[in-house]
Amino acid sequence: MAFEPLAQLDELDNLPAVERVALLAEIGQTFVNGDAAQLPADARQKVIQTMVDALQRGDGSSRDRFTIGAALGRLGDPRLRKPSDESYWSKVETDDGALLLGRFMVTNREYRAFVDDGGYDRDDLWSPEGLAWKSQTEATWPQLAARSDAGPFIIDNQPVVGVTWHEAQAYARWAQARLPLFEERLAVVRGREKRPYPWGSPFGEGNANTQEEVLNQPCAVGLYLRDRSPEGVYDLAGNVGEWCADGAADQRWVHPGAWDQPSMAAWAKARVLQPPAEWSPALGFRLARDLAD
Repeated sequence: MAFEPLAQLDELDNLPAVERVALLAEIGQTFVNGDAAQLPADARQKVIQTMVDALQRGDGSSRDRFTIGAALGRLGDPRLRKPSDESYWSKVETDDGALLLGRFMVTNREYRAFVDDGGYDRDDLWSPEGLAWKSQTEATWPQLAARSDAGPFIIDNQPVVGVTWHEAQAYARWAQARLPLFEERLAVVRGREKRPYPWGSPFGEGNANTQEEVLNQPCAVGLYLRDRSPEGVYDLAGNVGEWCADGAADQRWVHPGAWDQPSMAAWAKARVLQPPAEWSPALGFRLARDLAD
């Protein structure tokens, strides 16, 4: 039987919320599997907007939203912005002053732009330690992304993972930004109310992409609506861990909350030290900028 997305989409408005999201996830899975190329432009736009609306309402189960988010990543996620766009950033006031923080973690689509622009060939973007690492390794992000098992981790609207601190720092310089300090990140999560998680407490269920959700991989950025600060900074508790600018000795701080970690790792104050050449399928980063005087 031929797949008729417009006909199925027309049914959505008449369905209860649970059935509506389940059908949307079924439609989305078809696109994830590669059938979107034959979709007419008007139908494609309708599918995209319907998916965005569902995600922004927080409809459905985590698994349904995960599938819809992955499909949106294949079709083209209109929520994504570039660091050069004003809407990419959220202004956050802390006790030490204001700064700009990326609303989402750096995505695969963003990082691919850095690679395509020759970011790995521009020595001016890399620290001396980063240049030394790059000259000796066979595990740069482009090499890892080309592996046959990388597919689930390189969807456009998911956080980029498999990047070392050296690569994150080079990308930040390319984007005319920097990595946040751990204390800056902590201040954003906790706010003046000293929240243990972005939504407050307790940890609860269905609030962040941690091990308990059993998604077993990263998800689209911004999929968990409660995992955001009041200023609109998303994925602060889960999805993937985050490199920070600072550290101790020759290692760097990481906030470990991620899809493969238990809820304890999502705690605002959780942090671990990692060598800057470390990479993981559950570790990415976001950008920060200082406000002009």
